[in-house]
Amino acid sequence: MAVNGSWTKSLFVGLWTVLNFCRKLFFNLIFIFLVVVIIIAVSGGEEPHSVNPDSALYLNLKGNLVIEKESVDPFEQFMQEALGEEPDNPEVLVRDVVKALENAKQDKRIKALVLDLQGLTGGGLDKLREIARAIDDFKTSEKPVYALGDFYSQNQYYLAAHADHLYLNPMGALLLEGYGRYGLYFKNLLEKLKISTHIFRVGTYKSAVEPFMRNDMSDAAREANREWLDTYWSQYKADVASARNLDPTNFDEKLDVLVEKFGAVGGDFAQYALKNNWVDALKTREEVRTELVALVGTDEKGTGINYTTLDTYLKVINPPLPHIETNADKVAIVVAKGTILNGEQKAGAIGGDSTARLLRKARLDDKVKAVVLQVDSPGGSAFASEVIRQEILELKAVGKPVVVSMSTYAASGGYWISASADRIYASPSTITGSIGVFGLFMTYEKSLDYIGVNTDGVGSTELAGLSPLRPLDPRVGQILQTSVEHSYQQFLDLVSSNRGLSVEDVDKIAQGRVWIGETAKQLGLVDELGELDDAIASAAEFAGLEHYETFYVERTLSPQELFWKEFFGQAFVQAAKMQFSDSNSALMDMVKQVISKFDWYQQLNDPRGVYVLCLQCQAG
Repeated sequence: MAVNGSWTKSLFVGLWTVLNFCRKLFFNLIFIFLVVVIIIAVSGGEEPHSVNPDSALYLNLKGNLVIEKESVDPFEQFMQEALGEEPDNPEVLVRDVVKALENAKQDKRIKALVLDLQGLTGGGLDKLREIARAIDDFKTSEKPVYALGDFYSQNQYYLAAHADHLYLNPMGALLLEGYGRYGLYFKNLLEKLKISTHIFRVGTYKSAVEPFMRNDMSDAAREANREWLDTYWSQYKADVASARNLDPTNFDEKLDVLVEKFGAVGGDFAQYALKNNWVDALKTREEVRTELVALVGTDEKGTGINYTTLDTYLKVINPPLPHIETNADKVAIVVAKGTILNGEQKAGAIGGDSTARLLRKARLDDKVKAVVLQVDSPGGSAFASEVIRQEILELKAVGKPVVVSMSTYAASGGYWISASADRIYASPSTITGSIGVFGLFMTYEKSLDYIGVNTDGVGSTELAGLSPLRPLDPRVGQILQTSVEHSYQQFLDLVSSNRGLSVEDVDKIAQGRVWIGETAKQLGLVDELGELDDAIASAAEFAGLEHYETFYVERTLSPQELFWKEFFGQAFVQAAKMQFSDSNSALMDMVKQVISKFDWYQQLNDPRGVYVLCLQCQAG
């Protein structure tokens, strides 16, 4: 037995030695790999960025149009760029595109503009409209604009419609389907999982919680959504018709009409687009290449078109020079983009503490005389929204006017943080309002009981032991409902006092209902229809400024963050995220969508569980 025990011990010691060696080898190989990649990337050296003479500015937009990019880790940025990987969810900063177009208009090295929009995945009408205006302004230089595409989505076509030459591949397609609001509903799923859902809300139209209490859209939500979606679609049609000199009725919204016209061209999507005058010509890639080479010549290799890419052009016009402070008066711009969450949040989300700190930074800067809050948010935490609004009141208290510029969304909590501004500007297509409040609390006692797990214990009070693992006492539910009603009354009161409306009038247009920008102006929820530049001019006027500079207030990086940012340079990447599979199956996509929806809800962190959030504020 002793011999056998000794043998067993030796076996385990041997196995542990092998495993330990493998573990060290694995991590050493990873370390060596990282060192090699960094050495290659650093020592390889990039050629100086330059604009090719007599070239076309190649505007290849990839990802979603945003007013602020999400924060990403510098090391992950570096590694993804070094390995030549694409970000998972690329983003395009609208002001970068506009600045490039404004410069290219005057740049004698740029002879034309080429729009390659195949990678553009989304963007609200306000963002598309801003870039479209910059394209139209570029055209005043009499430099031609070309739009090239094998296929055009609805968002892509909005920008392409502003080109002088709009080409579609003969095997390509273009179909304008309008806007819809279709979501997932989980009532049956939750029942099957035996999850108890406790919902507290105020507002006939506050449909953010409907996915958890219904299997379909309510009539009230259907009414409100249809109204703003119809207006949104009307604005899209009017803009595209104007850009293409089309009749605004030249959009086939009835399937019977579409079937007839589609049959007349033999089922050819490209011919259908050409017959509708949505494109100028059907051209193969080689035909397009030949035309552009005749205009701007070839690249250094003699095979490609003489392009200057957007990334290269931005690096040329935005050299990494140190910012030189001046004594000029300033209008500060604070971006509030994303879901409103409690505490500290990185760029791409709104943090009650972090966004309030940006406003405080502007308040304490003596050179800042006025502030523009650029809002692009469907809302979120009621508590965090109020923390931000209180900081706006502090700005006003020291005599610094605050003007809000609403982007694609400024609804629910997005409106809460906007309501106290001196003036509110909205885009005609801004989705705003949704003045309502809800609370959501799930308990899993039935789910646990189903798998044979129970919760029991004792507490010193009837409140002790409040947990998702135990049933919710109806009296606690009554407390939560009363809290939600109180928050709704707070919302009505602050809108009433800041917008010059009676509480009764606010209640009539509140109830969680969503309004589009042009209607919101008629209702008194916003002051003017306009964009960021209009809001900046208004803020300067409030402050009595004739000469001023503008700048974006950004979070001050810690010494550690500054070190890594400088060490890894200006590489662009997106943090890698775990994926289920690369499968393109519809089932897998649906599973991902359901899980991502729950994951999105999970990040909501209001300390009271009370939210001012609009989930229907999305056209798709």
